[in-house]
Amino acid sequence: MARLNSKLEAEGAEFLVLGHLLIEGIVAHKTYTRMPGYDLIAINPDRNSSARAQVKSRYATDFDGGFLIKRFECDFVVFVALNRGYRYARLGQDGGKKPPEFYLFPVETVKSALYEKSKWGKAFLRAIPEVDYFKNKWTIIRKFLNSPPNDGLCQA
Repeated sequence: MARLNSKLEAEGAEFLVLGHLLIEGIVAHKTYTRMPGYDLIAINPDRNSSARAQVKSRYATDFDGGFLIKRFECDFVVFVALNRGYRYARLGQDGGKKPPEFYLFPVETVKSALYEKSKWGKAFLRAIPEVDYFKNKWTIIRKFLNSPPNDGLCQA
């Protein structure tokens, strides 16, 4: 099977994560493209702290549970399962499209999940203990930044 050109979708995953951080009340910015090691930076200007996040994504709903990662110059790895349809399995009635899933990992957690036989630097979700704990765990970045929780009220 030919390699899927998913550059546009990968860029979209970065914007999805950026949007979620902003919705959570975490100040965040997208870095310039080709910034080695991280894609987004979240900040707490009141405490002069920052968190660098690298976004990794997989297009297919039926991906193998792994993602490639070579650089670790970040504080967090945000993995986004885009779930845009089946690529490897037989198509179902729904085509496999589902809402995206987000996992927010401290970088050390991802390092420990690297498959040692992979020359490409592949990490697997199944190698991360209690992986569901990290699903939609936006508070992990807030705690790192020592930011107060967003109470959902508009500030005038």
